Order: sequence, then C-alpha cells, then structure tokens
Amino acid sequence: QSQLVESGGGLVQPGGSLRLSCAASGFTLASYATGWFRQAPGKEREGLSCISSSGGYTNHADSVKGRFTISRENAKNTVYLRMNSLKPEDTAVYYCALLLRCTLVVGNVHYWGQGTQVTVSS
Repeated sequence: QSQLVESGGGLVQPGGSLRLSCAASGFTLASYATGWFRQAPGKEREGLSCISSSGGYTNHADSVKGRFTISRENAKNTVYLRMNSLKPEDTAVYYCALLLRCTLVVGNVHYWGQGTQVTVSS
C-alpha cells in the first residue's frame, strides 16, 4: 500500500520550533518533487514549501520564508520541514504531498499524506 506518513506535529509555544517528517512507502521519493501544505480551520489549504526531486531547488511561500526550511533525504525516502519562530497563526493541519513539479499550487498535487496537527499556543 502506497502512503505518505507525516510525523512530528504537536503543541509548541510561540517562538518555538518543530521538525515535521514525511516518510514514503510504496513510492520512490527521489522520483518526485515534494511539498508541504497546511490548512487551518475555516481556511483554504495553502502551499508552504516545495523541493525538487534532486533537492537542488526549493521554494517557500512568503508567509514562511526565513522561518521554515524544507529538505530531503532520498536514501531514507523522507522529506522534512523545519519550522522556527512559530506563531499562533501557524496553527493548522500540515500535509505532505507528492508534486508534479515544485510549485505551491494545490492543483499540482499528485498524492496527499494524511496530515499532522501543529498547534502553537502558550
């Protein structure tokens, strides 16, 4: 069964950090660009960060640029999202996704993970 499994979410205080992981099974991640998206209650899903299949190109949304970093370890079939300086408005369900190419457009997603909750609160 092919799947993407996110982990590393949880409750963190404002200004704190988290690292999300996305582990693939049944897929060879090195064959795909990969991205992270999030969806807050009552809001549309938004693209945050993407990385090319080789890892040589990344793109980040303005809302997270300078705070979030996407990376990948193809040997481990895993992609990461390092999140620093977290804010309450970062609270959302975070999704990993396989992409047709490295863009932050929801319509470009080939396959979704099931999501992991991130809550930023004191």
